Amino acid sequence: MTDFAARRTMMVDTQVRPADVTKFPIIDAMLRIPREAYVPDELREVAYAGENLHLGADRVMLDPRTLAKMLDTLDIRSNELVLDIGAAMGYSAAVISRLAEAVVALEEDSDLAAEAQARLAAQEVDNVAVVNGPLAGGAPRHGPYDVIVVEGGVEAVPDAITDQLREGGRIGCVFMEGVLGVVRIGYKLDGHIDWRDAFNAGAPVLDGFARAPSFAL
Repeated sequence: MTDFAARRTMMVDTQVRPADVTKFPIIDAMLRIPREAYVPDELREVAYAGENLHLGADRVMLDPRTLAKMLDTLDIRSNELVLDIGAAMGYSAAVISRLAEAVVALEEDSDLAAEAQARLAAQEVDNVAVVNGPLAGGAPRHGPYDVIVVEGGVEAVPDAITDQLREGGRIGCVFMEGVLGVVRIGYKLDGHIDWRDAFNAGAPVLDGFARAPSFAL
């Protein structure tokens, strides 16, 4: 029988801590949340690999280092409401649920959303609401949000998303330029987003987050 608890400890010791993730709530969450419970059954054995886990149709679960380092930079507080865009089967929302007051987990794929709902319930995560809808539309009914986390690559962030971020709030995204990417943290000040580079990472660009094509005569 696979010792997943030992793999979780190894994940934290070899992927998370070496990435300068030092905030105890993040370390504790990643030690406690069973990553293998939030992936397709056939991927349980590779749930703790140090790379993005492909879920099909250009969707991934972000690798542990990227997720942990993004959350560390976003500095989520215990009284904050977080929108988790592209939540897949719920792992990221489960981790964030231990940092925030409440999480809205947005998932466009109805099958993934149903799996997230079932798996979060099975793990008794009771401060996450799963919403099934287009990722690029966000979840305005539950906003505004203190923090927004995008679980995939972006080339541009739709106004519909940034409009749902509370003044003074933060948003984290993996911006892709071809095959290269960088995580940027945006801070909403006076209605505008001030983006700052954080660290390098990569992920497939999510539907609705591609840059609009430009036409030249």
